Amino acid sequence: MTALILFMIMFAYLGGSISSAVLISRLYRLPDPRAHGSGNPGATNVLRTGNRSAAVWVLLLDILKGTVPVYVAWYLNISPLYLAFIGMAACLGHMFPLFFHFHGGKAVATALGTLLPLGMDMTGLMLLTWLVCLGLFGYSSLASLITALLAPLYVYFIKPEYTLSVALLSCLIILRHHGNISRLYHRQEKPIIERFKRDDRAGKE
Repeated sequence: MTALILFMIMFAYLGGSISSAVLISRLYRLPDPRAHGSGNPGATNVLRTGNRSAAVWVLLLDILKGTVPVYVAWYLNISPLYLAFIGMAACLGHMFPLFFHFHGGKAVATALGTLLPLGMDMTGLMLLTWLVCLGLFGYSSLASLITALLAPLYVYFIKPEYTLSVALLSCLIILRHHGNISRLYHRQEKPIIERFKRDDRAGKE
């Protein structure tokens, strides 16, 4: 492993450690996402505050945390296996951020960002899968889990040389969702769609 690859891994981790959800919530004067809703500092939990603009900013910044280091590494002709390590470093930074006492999120958006350099066809399939699953089941966590499971299959048919890299990222995302898997199994997970339907009804009354 060369010094360049080590530098990119460190760069990815430190960039991932910048908690977009916490910073945007402070900027918008919203509750700290680590102490609100699900306690997960991510776009979905920021959305639970009712501020959709803030949630969109969190989503975009979390995606960029994955896209920037992987794209730079891809541009530098770093091999697919090491691209996986760099992408995982960005996700680990989001999950265990150095700058925020290692209390991070699930890294779903950041993982999606690491896949953007593979092309818009892959990104479109991932987003479509997540949206369809969210619409069918109403659970953001379940939509993320199904998308993570299908991602290696999608990349196998689009760019098979990256299958192992994407599979490693998918395993990381699924492991991070162990609490959600338990709540889904025991039917204790709260659907996100139901919450917004209630908010919309309340707004019309």
